[in-house]
Amino acid sequence: MKTGVLCIHGFTGGPYELQPFVDFLKVNTDWKIVVPTLPGHGEILSLNKLSAENWMMAAEQTLRQLQKDVEQVYVIGFSMGGVIALYLANRYPICKLVLLSAAAKYIYPTQLLQDIREIAKEAMAGKLEDNQLYQLYRDKWKSTPIQAAFEFMRLVRIVEPYYGQITIPVCLVQGKKDGIVPYTTAQFLFNQMDNEKKELIYSETGKHHICYSEDCKDWFNKALQFLKEKEEKG
Repeated sequence: MKTGVLCIHGFTGGPYELQPFVDFLKVNTDWKIVVPTLPGHGEILSLNKLSAENWMMAAEQTLRQLQKDVEQVYVIGFSMGGVIALYLANRYPICKLVLLSAAAKYIYPTQLLQDIREIAKEAMAGKLEDNQLYQLYRDKWKSTPIQAAFEFMRLVRIVEPYYGQITIPVCLVQGKKDGIVPYTTAQFLFNQMDNEKKELIYSETGKHHICYSEDCKDWFNKALQFLKEKEEKG
């Protein structure tokens, strides 16, 4: 059976957020993997006048195209992409979901402040350029319109009522040191879902960009095992 995988990146991000996991899947499977760039996203942001619907529809169109080429589809969503993945799973025949640092609750300001404090300490110590979080968000903080952030929060509100309707197998991966989405969000999502087959994997060292965590190879293998497992019959 020919398998396709749709990977969806996060808010203000791009395919690079999922790249290490995508590379791992390409080495270990023969699946057709697509990683679209959502409107206004990528290396250079252009988020003015874009809405939650623009991002959901772009993912939807890519999914429809992929479904024409394969017999079964898995969807992997990172951060906001995890919320879009849940939206798609409620509307289309998808076999399995993998949700990475899924932003199923709003960005958590307290934990974000902790990361900002960490950045401030490193700035005082002259290590700021070495801080991965700083490098990723340095330019984004300047180029993200506040309206786009509201659209991201609106997207979460649109999809949240349907979390409990997801019945397909789901694997959630969450870093315990996530400074953007509180790590308790994964447990919240896990509890909301009524599926018979669901897994929750924690990365002890993982921050928000979970595909770049020190222990990523551990959870890469577990997530791949989850995807490769044949669904139980009956």
